[in-house]
Amino acid sequence: MRRTRLVLAAASAVALAGAAVTAGTTTAQAAPTWAPADSALIHPGTMMYTDGAQCTANFVYSDAAGDVYVGYAAHCAGTGSSTDTNGCDTASVPLGTQVDFTNDGNLVSEGTIVGHGTLAYSSWITERALGTTDANTCAYNDLALVKVDAADVSKVNPSVPFWGGPTGIDTDGTAAGDRVWTYGNSSLRAGLSPLSPHTGISLGDDAADGGWSHPLYTVTPGIPGDSGSGFMSADGKAIGVLSTLGLAPLPASNNIGDLAKELAFAQEHSGISGLQLVDGTEPFDPIL
Repeated sequence: MRRTRLVLAAASAVALAGAAVTAGTTTAQAAPTWAPADSALIHPGTMMYTDGAQCTANFVYSDAAGDVYVGYAAHCAGTGSSTDTNGCDTASVPLGTQVDFTNDGNLVSEGTIVGHGTLAYSSWITERALGTTDANTCAYNDLALVKVDAADVSKVNPSVPFWGGPTGIDTDGTAAGDRVWTYGNSSLRAGLSPLSPHTGISLGDDAADGGWSHPLYTVTPGIPGDSGSGFMSADGKAIGVLSTLGLAPLPASNNIGDLAKELAFAQEHSGISGLQLVDGTEPFDPIL
C-alpha cells in the first residue's frame, strides 16, 4: 500500500508532496539530444514517484558533463511527519534513491513507468549536512534534482507541456497582481491532463523572507501531488517551485520557493559542476 504524504506546517501551510496511491544558460557544455516535445515521455509536468510518494517535475537541468536532471521539491523525498516543512531539521531518503517517472498515475497505481532516475541533490539533505541555520533558507529552500538514467535521457524534452518555455530564470520576484503559469500533474486527477495547466495571480513578495518565497492564488489551487511543479512569469521565465498550500491567513493560496535562489544554492553546494536550467525547445505561449 502506498502512502499519502501531505505535510502540514504548524503555522499556515500544507506541503503538497505525495498524493499517494493505494494497491537560462551560464555554462558552455555538450547539449543532449532532446526527444520531440510532442512525444517526449519525460518532461516538466511528469509524475515522479519516490518511495511511494508522488510529486510533479518542475524543469529540466543539465551539467558540464552533459548529464540530465529533472527537478521537484525536496520535501517530495522527505521522511518527516505531516507537520515537517523545515528542511534543516527534517530527514529525507538518501541520495541514490530510485525515482520513477510516469504520466498516468492515479489513486490505485503509479501508472506506466516511462523511465527511472536517482536522487542526486536535495536542498534538505544539504542544509542538514551544512548545519544551515538561516530561518528563511530552512523554511523555503525546497528543491531536489533527480539524475535521469542514461538509458532514458533520449526520452526527455525540457519544454513545459501546453505552455512551452521556460525561457530562462526570473530574478526580479513578483509583484501583487502579476500573472503566473504552471502545469501540475497530481495522481488525484487520475491522469486527466486537461486539468493540469493552471494560471494564477501573485499576491506580492514578502520582504520578510528575503525573497525566498512567492505566495499566489491559482484558478484551482495546487493539490497533493502537484508539489514540485514549476511556475513561470509572463515572459516564460522560471520563477519557482510549488511547495505549500496555505491555510491561514490566506486560505487555499499556494507558496512557491524562489528558483533563482534555490538553484544558486544548489550550484554552490551540490558538487554538480556546471549545473544549469535548460530552456524549453518550444516557445512560451501564455494563451489558455
